[in-house]
Amino acid sequence: MATKRDYYDILDVGKNSSDAEIKKAYRKQALQWHPDRNKSAEAAEKFKEVNEAYEVLSNPQKKQAYDQYGHAAFTPGSDFGGGSPFGGAAGQSYQQGPFTYSYQTSGDGAGFDFSNFSDPFEIFEQFFGGGSPFRQAQRLTRYGLSLSFMEAAKGVEKTVEIGGKRRKLKIPAGVWDGSRIRFEDFYISIDVKPDKTFQRDGFDIFITQEIPLKTAILGDVIKVPTIDGELKLRIRPGTQSGTSVRLAGRGVKRLQSFGKGDQYVRLVVKIPNKLTKEQKEALEKLGI
Repeated sequence: MATKRDYYDILDVGKNSSDAEIKKAYRKQALQWHPDRNKSAEAAEKFKEVNEAYEVLSNPQKKQAYDQYGHAAFTPGSDFGGGSPFGGAAGQSYQQGPFTYSYQTSGDGAGFDFSNFSDPFEIFEQFFGGGSPFRQAQRLTRYGLSLSFMEAAKGVEKTVEIGGKRRKLKIPAGVWDGSRIRFEDFYISIDVKPDKTFQRDGFDIFITQEIPLKTAILGDVIKVPTIDGELKLRIRPGTQSGTSVRLAGRGVKRLQSFGKGDQYVRLVVKIPNKLTKEQKEALEKLGI
């Protein structure tokens, strides 16, 4: 069996390349080797190879596994939870309840996941004016759904009208802005509204929490918000402004996986605008 080529070599990118650089390299290679434009005997195999490389390197979890174990990470029967980097054989896709998280061909070819594009046919329409090799599969209607930060983080059931019919949609916990969920006969594109308190990076959550100067100096127990409600947090004496505290497992539920991300609390010391004479004297005695 021929040795598989390194995914980074296939896309001509380095291990430290950004997501944007990887996507740009993929588009270039896909355009070069697409069988509709390249009539060479090796075009179809090269195109498949390029898509396989991008499927892994564009996915943070798969990229991490590949960087650590190489192709063995996706070898069936390996010790690394192997299997195809596409999550299944041709004609299959990962399902959780009514949701399908990858687009698969209906022919004999391997499945491809175009979740990084807003539409599963978008890349082919941009490159080839609608000449998608998957046109034999039905193109599904796409609808938009706006969610609050908390609804996206914790999951929600929405009743909406689609095609003149009222439908109940179960949105799983952990979806992010730009996610696409495939139902039986349509797609839903998720738009997540920003939140005043919480910011999100992947499955981790970040907040900024002000604490009084007294608490920073002497220490205390404060309450901080999480997506599951308030949590008591002990502040150590002498805490510096800008200190970050990690709350393990207090982030967003991981899609297609177990566990949750973490929450990070950035502590900012609130300096009073005005001090009484007594307060100034007390601070001077402390040497502050």
